[in-house]
Amino acid sequence: MADLNPNKKTPTPTMIPIPSPSPSQFHSPSPAINSTPMTPKSPFITRVMTPLASPMKKAMASMQGYLEFTKLNPHDEWLPITESRNGNAFYAAFHTLSSGIGIQALVLPLAFTALGWVWGIISLSTFFVWQMYTLWLLIQLHESSSGVRYSRYLWLSMVTFGEKLGKLMTLIPTIYLSSGTCITLVMIGGATSKLLFNTIVGNTWEDKNDTPLTMIEWYLVFTCLAVVLSQLPNLNSIAGVSLIGAVASVSYCTIIWMVSVIEGRPDGGSNAQPEKVSGISRVCDILNALGIIAFAFRGHNLVLEIQGTMPSSLKQPSRVPMWKGVKYSYSIIAMCLFPLAIGGYWAYGNLMPTTGGMLTALYKYHGQSTSKAILELTSILVIINCLTSFQIYAMPVFDNLELRYVTKMNGPCPWWVRAGSRVFFGVLAFFVAVALPFLPSLAGLIGGIALPITLAYPCFMWIVMKKPDQYSKMWWINWILGCLGMTLSAVLVFGAIWTIITRGIEVHFFKPE
Repeated sequence: MADLNPNKKTPTPTMIPIPSPSPSQFHSPSPAINSTPMTPKSPFITRVMTPLASPMKKAMASMQGYLEFTKLNPHDEWLPITESRNGNAFYAAFHTLSSGIGIQALVLPLAFTALGWVWGIISLSTFFVWQMYTLWLLIQLHESSSGVRYSRYLWLSMVTFGEKLGKLMTLIPTIYLSSGTCITLVMIGGATSKLLFNTIVGNTWEDKNDTPLTMIEWYLVFTCLAVVLSQLPNLNSIAGVSLIGAVASVSYCTIIWMVSVIEGRPDGGSNAQPEKVSGISRVCDILNALGIIAFAFRGHNLVLEIQGTMPSSLKQPSRVPMWKGVKYSYSIIAMCLFPLAIGGYWAYGNLMPTTGGMLTALYKYHGQSTSKAILELTSILVIINCLTSFQIYAMPVFDNLELRYVTKMNGPCPWWVRAGSRVFFGVLAFFVAVALPFLPSLAGLIGGIALPITLAYPCFMWIVMKKPDQYSKMWWINWILGCLGMTLSAVLVFGAIWTIITRGIEVHFFKPE
């Protein structure tokens, strides 16, 4: 019999809590779906109780928390790396190719002088495959299962290892790989501009210092060009610049190794291994060579930033076009680096200069026999690549500088703040290049210090973020590669320091030559 008591309260439907971001996520990078408006709560989320509507209710609740999470992070829309998210696989390939091939590749034959033919090729191939695997890991880690996007290497490290430990592990290496690379590009761009001038006026290699401008002034010329080009607003806006730089890098690498092989081996050149030396010296030579090879594969500190310029959704995640662009670009990079290393070692052997690598060797040994037009074209292409690479490596620095303003003012940077910060960085890079002109001599040491960014940290990040089953295949692979990368980094740093102590380097402050 029905209960007709009017004082009895009608039971209310059970309220289902709506998932919301945890406090630790409030300042995380923006998620894959960029939605500015806040979506109002739907009554169906809490009142629809039928089994058929339950999946829809959960999806709507999850999406509501997702959109609320997006609303809390507007800063990405004001920063140069992520303010434009219309990139694609082609843009990714342009950026990766422009940043992946650099002047550091021209010293690869120097590593072969210590390793020899067999171990040189094995080491180069091993590092190439290893860094391709860690690139794939980073691309997969760019987006978490909850939709959060980590568009900076440092941010991913802090989320993975904790704020303090993440900064300690990656802050200095990533700063060097961005700022330090820009400083090196100023040196190389200025020195190559001087070479170009000498070639145009007809000076020989012996007359290389007979120019109306000093090396410091050539550095200043290059820096001014780089600063002007750096006024492009964001990472997507320099896609055309990266395309030009990619074409230039592939072209000058091909020209240099082909001309070196066609011209033949200069007198006194040999591929024979050096005479027996003491055990510790031989080991340090090998370690220094491995550091040079490791330093040739750069760009891991930029891959998350490049992927951050792409649109992403649950159906079309950014990792798909990003990996496609990376595969295309690194196929071309391999076709440049391997002939450059093998052909350069065959052509010059033990005569390979320690500074400038194959570009210096080309001018020094074949400057008289090679067409003047080819030498001029090569120098122009190197300068173009230095200018374009400067833009992409400086972009994380620009992003970090603007982040300070955006966080404090809670608004986008005015044009004069953005322009001023970029001029400031250009001046700073110029000053360090003039003050410390011996930095390129530390390629082996720098390669060892930055090695974990490329080969070790991505493996540990995968274990922490993806949590593969213990003792599974991916668990073993990443633990082994991560530990091996850290051990190799420590050994390479030791070898480079030992070489510097025992053999020394030419240190001169404020006297670039």
